[in-house]
Amino acid sequence: MPTEAGPDHTAVRTALWRALHLRADAPPHVIEDEVGLRLAEPDAAGAAGAGTVEDADTADTAEGWRARPDMDVEATRRTRASIVARARFVEDLVLTAAGRGVDQYLVLGAGLDTFAQRRAADAVAAGLRVFEADRPGAVAWKRRRLTELGYGVPGWLTLVPVDFEGDWWGQLVAAGFDPSRPAVVASAGVTMYLTEDAVAATFRRIARLAPGSTLVTTFLRPIEDVEPDQREQLRVAQRGARAAGTPFLSFYAPERMAALAREAGFRDTRHVPAEELADRYFADRTDGLRPSRGEEILVASV
Repeated sequence: MPTEAGPDHTAVRTALWRALHLRADAPPHVIEDEVGLRLAEPDAAGAAGAGTVEDADTADTAEGWRARPDMDVEATRRTRASIVARARFVEDLVLTAAGRGVDQYLVLGAGLDTFAQRRAADAVAAGLRVFEADRPGAVAWKRRRLTELGYGVPGWLTLVPVDFEGDWWGQLVAAGFDPSRPAVVASAGVTMYLTEDAVAATFRRIARLAPGSTLVTTFLRPIEDVEPDQREQLRVAQRGARAAGTPFLSFYAPERMAALAREAGFRDTRHVPAEELADRYFADRTDGLRPSRGEEILVASV
């Protein structure tokens, strides 16, 4: 992962796709999130994907970011649908867990995640303590941006700078995360950048959390498992990631991802395919918007 200050290019792109969903796709929207767009402010003068800010409203008015090749409305339809579907699925899972008393939510590789800002007044989420773990430069940048935009960092939100190649778990615990209490741990858009050994080690760590804990993670399927019309886009994304210094290292068949979780010690695992997300969030749409099976979800319970 990059070590420079600020979010990496994939975090910015994901936030922009969530915002593009509101502009390019008809209601009902799967998720309504423009906070990430405001954080990234891609159209600010001098910004390179996510630069410094002078005017908090620039990103909402200039809209120049929509001319980016990776924001092409038609070419990114299924990828965009996958991004908003995974965000909504994770959010629904967290709120369900909070409703049964789970009070810790940990986001690994948080990037421009905006759950804490969008759900701050939600009665169900009110009892949650949210931990966002990311690279030190990304955390410092996000803390500054949240302050500049007026969101701030409330006491129930802890931004944790971690070295994912070091004792990141000890850094989380030192920041107040309690492994003895149940938690939801989310890792979206991360496993493809890790070796299988690193994924397995992370799974083993999370599987030792208190009973009642849940891991929700995404994974890239092998290119040959993806819909034929989506394979070239995945190849383009793979080449772009390599050129940016963040190559895709791991692809998984759903059976292999579930096996890694069981081997790590999780009690139950469940693969959530793109078809299930389509039925859950896109069933009543008439525009054909549907998620791709290029990236899918695994839920594992302790």
